[in-house]
This record gives sequence, structure tokens and C-alpha cells, in this order.
Amino acid sequence: MGRHNFKDEMAKVAKADPGTGNHRPSWVIGPLGQQLTLDQLPPPDYQHWLPIRKAEVVAAVHGGLLTLEETLQRYNMTIEEYAGWERAVNRFGVHGLRQTRLTHYRDIQSREQKF
Repeated sequence: MGRHNFKDEMAKVAKADPGTGNHRPSWVIGPLGQQLTLDQLPPPDYQHWLPIRKAEVVAAVHGGLLTLEETLQRYNMTIEEYAGWERAVNRFGVHGLRQTRLTHYRDIQSREQKF
């Protein structure tokens, strides 16, 4: 059937809890279609970044669970690093975040940019 569209899934965000006055959602749709809460995100001192965990962070930012600023601070990362994750997820899905495939996907991007 059709290819799973990760970006469309991330757009399906849970409604904020009206009782708390919090405009932040209590959960978002994760990269595998699951509910993803703040408690399920990698801890701030996370070291072993698997592609799925990177995709969860991107989903959290896209869905409003974390702001970009909170993400950069929480995971001690640069805007360039986060933007790379986001580009990879948006273009190639979770597989685009695999270290072993980065060169392959960069080659695809550079060929596409020549046209």
C-alpha cells in the first residue's frame, strides 16, 4: 500500500487538557504511531542515540510536546544537529537517521539539487 507518512502522523496531536490551563499537549503521535509523552522521551543525559529515539524527539517538537529551545537545552545539542535530524525524518523517515545510511541519503540529496 502507500508509504507511511511520518509527517502526517506527527500532525495528529492530542488535545491539551482544558482542566490544567496547559496549552501543551499531554501526548503526541510518535514515529511508530504510538502515543508519546514527555516521560517516554529520552532522558536529558541520553548517550546512545538510536534512530527511533531521535525521531521521537523530532515528533515531540513537531507536536508541541517540547519547544525547540527546550529540546536544544535538554539534550545539549545545536540547532544544526536538530535540523539535521528533522530534515532526515521529513525526507526519509526513521531510516534516514541511521548513521550507516547518512552518506547514501546525502548523495541522493545532492543529486536531486543538481536538477
